[in-house]
Amino acid sequence: MAIFFTSDTHFGDPRVLRIDKRPFATIAEHDEALIANWNETVSPDDEIWHLGDFALHVRPERVEELLSQLHGRKHLITGNNDADATLAAKGWASVQAYAELNVEGRGVVMCHYAFRTWKNMGRGWIDLHGHSHAKLKPQTRQYDVGVDAWDYRPVTLDTILTTKRRRIPSQA
Repeated sequence: MAIFFTSDTHFGDPRVLRIDKRPFATIAEHDEALIANWNETVSPDDEIWHLGDFALHVRPERVEELLSQLHGRKHLITGNNDADATLAAKGWASVQAYAELNVEGRGVVMCHYAFRTWKNMGRGWIDLHGHSHAKLKPQTRQYDVGVDAWDYRPVTLDTILTTKRRRIPSQA
């Protein structure tokens, strides 16, 4: 079993095509591509932490349909665009605003928002976040796990820590 992280999928939210200049002609194409990328990356036995902004402007049934199509045991760290239907949807193993994990021997804090400081920062803990859509300048031990930063797919901590290139607008 592997552990994956992602954020800011914004299923059903056409604004991301314009605001974030995602390379899809329609939101339906966007959603299909993100589902395919997720399922190519994550197996049914894996664990995945979604750090907020899962879906917006969709019916409650659509949220549950999306969750049932996506591989893995899914946890939600709530984001500013997660409506009640997303928070209450069947298919989440847990829903919370903040979480801490030990992943591969490393302490990790997770929130939708990037922190300036975080628990055990001085002891090497890592901050994983979303919300910024790959637009924040990277800081030491702080990583944007959003789909805009990782080719529209979930990512492991090992990949995060060993990848030299992290997309920010000045590098895009």
